[in-house]
Amino acid sequence: MPQEPAARVTLAEVTPPLALGPLDGRYRPAVAPLVDHLSEGALNRERVHVEVEWLIHLTTHQVVPGAPALTDDERAYLRAVVTGFGAAEIAELAEIERTTVHDVKAVEYFLKRRLAAAAGTALPALGELVHFCCTSEDINNLSYALMVRGAVRDVWLPAASALVAQVADLAREHADVPMLALTHGQPATPTTLGKELAVLAHRLGRQLRRIERAEYLGKLNGATGTYGAHVVAVPGADWPEVSRTFVEHLGLTWNPLTTQIESHDWQAELYADLARFNRVLHNLATDVWTYISRGVFVQIPVAGATGSSTMPHKVNPIRFENAEANLELSCALLDTLSATLVTSRLQRDLTDSTTQRNIGPAFGHSLLAVDNVRRGLSALSVNTELLATELDQNWEVLGEPVQSAMRAAAVAGVTGMENPYERLKELTRGRRLTAADMLGFIAGLGLPADVAERLSALTPGAYTGLAADLVRHLDD
Repeated sequence: MPQEPAARVTLAEVTPPLALGPLDGRYRPAVAPLVDHLSEGALNRERVHVEVEWLIHLTTHQVVPGAPALTDDERAYLRAVVTGFGAAEIAELAEIERTTVHDVKAVEYFLKRRLAAAAGTALPALGELVHFCCTSEDINNLSYALMVRGAVRDVWLPAASALVAQVADLAREHADVPMLALTHGQPATPTTLGKELAVLAHRLGRQLRRIERAEYLGKLNGATGTYGAHVVAVPGADWPEVSRTFVEHLGLTWNPLTTQIESHDWQAELYADLARFNRVLHNLATDVWTYISRGVFVQIPVAGATGSSTMPHKVNPIRFENAEANLELSCALLDTLSATLVTSRLQRDLTDSTTQRNIGPAFGHSLLAVDNVRRGLSALSVNTELLATELDQNWEVLGEPVQSAMRAAAVAGVTGMENPYERLKELTRGRRLTAADMLGFIAGLGLPADVAERLSALTPGAYTGLAADLVRHLDD
């Protein structure tokens, strides 16, 4: 009698919990530095940071009458709540939020607990200055600005900059290596491998400079951006100035005109630039993949690694394929963030709240791609023999300089130079020429001796123009 199959283990109940997504599972080591900036725990730490600095700002500038100025030790105590924020504090906040069912209110109560615990100081009496006149978005917008700024400056930019430097170094190293160019997939005017890599390094570097100049905006002006509660509670304060100095104290750019939320336009601008960097990097990944496919680049095998489960000879370009996929995922998220965050119904809706929780994955997929491209590039060598062979098999690419020299000779009054383009087209189009074919054609043109000598000395490998010199523009 057949037995009933055993019930399957429910993986959702496995301890410790399994990651739902690859960034928190398979690829965690590559993206782990972002956790300190863009995780839920990082968001709550920044919320505590903003609340602490707001309390210090209010007391330092004596904004609220009757509030005592804090001593250096009291300010240090408050800031230590931020620097010491870790696993225990994350768990405590989660416990408070189970009651409040509101994440920012939980932060307020969390900080009030810390004030109450500071016996013998002025802090226990200042509980009602925590979150004073703030709406949740006053705290959230500043927290996200600080988080994103930290993620960009401390994690993403250093990794991306190292990648661009790596590509630039490869460009300089191979500046003089001649290579047959392909336009529309067909043999075209030769270039150098270094010059083509320099183009990509230059494009990527330009996007990095845009990202380096990004502004990170913030606001603190109440429930609908009017300072309504502020001027009623403390009518004598210059609240816009208090707000401006506080936001700038955090190292952010003050936004003086908002609804309940900071408008997020700066985020849309930044994410558009990040997505553009991703897309240029995607172009690099597909080009390098193609060069590998052609044999221009040879991948250095990794000991013990397997390229195929059935074809033992294979060394697959997996780093660049992985990068392509992750760049596409990152761009999809960044495009959605850019499109969604600039719109909020009237004075507030919650679409931005959910959307911003996906900033981490958007950065994570990009950072993972950067890591893969860097590792892929470091395992390549150049097949100069193949490059030389390809050039020698395509003498027809010299049709361009020959017909151009004929045009110049015709302008100078040399006879017999009629229809240079058409004559070279008839000679070369759809045909493979040998060196003898091209040299014989040049010899029969009747060009001035110096021009004929110059063209006769030309080979496909030497026909690279100023390509090698152009690489120096990376250092401009």
